Amino acid sequence: MPEPLKSGYILKDRYVIKKPIGRGGMGSLYLADDNRLEGRRCAIKEVQQDSELPSDVLEQARAQFYREASVLAQLDHPTLPKVSDYFSDEDRDYLVMDYVPGDDLKTLMDQARRKGEFLRIDDLLTWGKQLADALVYLHNQDPPVIHRDIKPSNLKLNQQGLIKLVDFGLVKQLVPDELTITVIQGRGTALYTPLEQYGGDSGHTDKRSDIYAFGATFYHLLTNTPPPEAKQRFLMPESLLPPREINSSIPRSLEQVILSAMALHPDGRPDDMLSLQDIHLREHHVDLTINGDRFSQAKELFQSPADRLVLGVAMALALTAIVTSFM
Repeated sequence: MPEPLKSGYILKDRYVIKKPIGRGGMGSLYLADDNRLEGRRCAIKEVQQDSELPSDVLEQARAQFYREASVLAQLDHPTLPKVSDYFSDEDRDYLVMDYVPGDDLKTLMDQARRKGEFLRIDDLLTWGKQLADALVYLHNQDPPVIHRDIKPSNLKLNQQGLIKLVDFGLVKQLVPDELTITVIQGRGTALYTPLEQYGGDSGHTDKRSDIYAFGATFYHLLTNTPPPEAKQRFLMPESLLPPREINSSIPRSLEQVILSAMALHPDGRPDDMLSLQDIHLREHHVDLTINGDRFSQAKELFQSPADRLVLGVAMALALTAIVTSFM
């Protein structure tokens, strides 16, 4: 594991390291000041490849880093921190992005659990919609961008009440027939990782892998209970308790969404986030029990901002049909 940079170290004659704020097997995450933009703080992710790898593999890894960083720098979505710079310094590569202050959702969940409480369903619906919007945006890129490390600790709540998906450690472009080297970090966090991702970088992950992680993340946030690892579930299917057995305030339709997203085989999951939304709408009759005037918000949990005009009309027609069915 590489030694972290010291406080005061200056990268690229611009970024002044304040302190490490995270550390992994391939490098550290730093809080830094940008001395060209007074008052701006940024997060800098460091990547250092294993020096014992063959030189051609190291060259491929660096080239892949620059390809991935270039993709990230082009993304623009309110739930994604903006990537503003990327560069190399000797044998280390660096990715510069917005620093997001505030607590992550795992911290908020742990605080609620210690008080014997669950996070509010209304808040989780709001955060779920924001994350779903971000995933639709990523998955609709050409080629699609797959995150591969969605988890509660990677979702930070800012001062405006918006969540940010803060770690791009495993991002890959989904290019057909291409085996992608993952260079920015490892292989995900076991609790939220689908079976197909255990194969590493063999090219078998797709947008349904993010859907599994989405479901596992909100299973944890809704129940205060970490989901069993996919490998354990494969051997012991009964190890995954239905969420409502742990937290009876979870709407049945939301439970169905979570369990559908967490299907062990990719073919058992919805094809995309909009299909996951359809499951929620098909269960609309159960949602009539959600705190009266919160019904509309629950319906919109997985609505995408992409192609707003077309999707807005489609959602309006769907909601009209739902309301009409009860008249």
